[in-house]
Amino acid sequence: MGKLNTRILYNREGKLKSIWWVVIFFLILFCFLFPLILLSQHFHFEITLWHQVLIILAVSVICQALGGRAQAELAGRIDKKWLAQLSAGMVIGALLMIFPALLLLAVGAVRWELTNLSFAAAASGILVIASAVLAEELLFRGFIFQRLIHAFGTWPAQLIIGFMFVLTHLNNPGMAGTTKMLSSVNIFIASVLFGVSYIATKRLAMPIGIHLMANFVQGTVLGFGVSGNEESGFLKPVFVHEAEWFTGGDFGLEASAPGLFFVVVTCICFYYYLERNTTSLRKKAFRQANAK
Repeated sequence: MGKLNTRILYNREGKLKSIWWVVIFFLILFCFLFPLILLSQHFHFEITLWHQVLIILAVSVICQALGGRAQAELAGRIDKKWLAQLSAGMVIGALLMIFPALLLLAVGAVRWELTNLSFAAAASGILVIASAVLAEELLFRGFIFQRLIHAFGTWPAQLIIGFMFVLTHLNNPGMAGTTKMLSSVNIFIASVLFGVSYIATKRLAMPIGIHLMANFVQGTVLGFGVSGNEESGFLKPVFVHEAEWFTGGDFGLEASAPGLFFVVVTCICFYYYLERNTTSLRKKAFRQANAK
């Protein structure tokens, strides 16, 4: 019985299995969140997204330290390359929303009106978007994702995280009917895209950049909803005649057919880049091994 328990808990190297670190992560997260919820109810303050970012970061750091892993593994070493990947991700994220918006404009499905949004209001919106993105990327592409990859492999981890990512959005405003179906598929594929970009770079910089700029352009610039949440933008979209499944309606481009098309194409491009890069590294290792 003792040997069986040992096999369940530990791997061949005598280290705690990765799946148990996922369980530990959520237990520690609960230990942080539960007292905070009680305090917020007692002292009547709101638990903001920035509170969530700090808690998820703290729990990730604690779990990383308990497992004897380098803290740099969580987000990748922050250097010039990290910043370059963040910038590249931001460009990709912007294009991910600009292309479907241009398509809607080209077919006459939407037009835009200028708003009186102040830069102060825009800055406040950006901070909210940034906090949501950091919380989600730390939670879904950080410690948990990395442990799931180690436990089950890349694609099982992608599927698990993808479904978790969708579940966290199911209570968003407008999640019903065709919108719910299209947006759920889009959000799942977006999760896979963020995951592939992490796997390709071994850093959180690119998924953060893609996620951040996609939400910023969709909401603050173009004025669409972001995952069903109403956003004030420099522009206001006015929908013309087309069905909601095509434009995304109030939910945002994430619930539109063009939005889904472009996120799928981007994900496929990333996947083939990753496959080509992995094949190239294997060939290089094979040549070096034969040279010896």
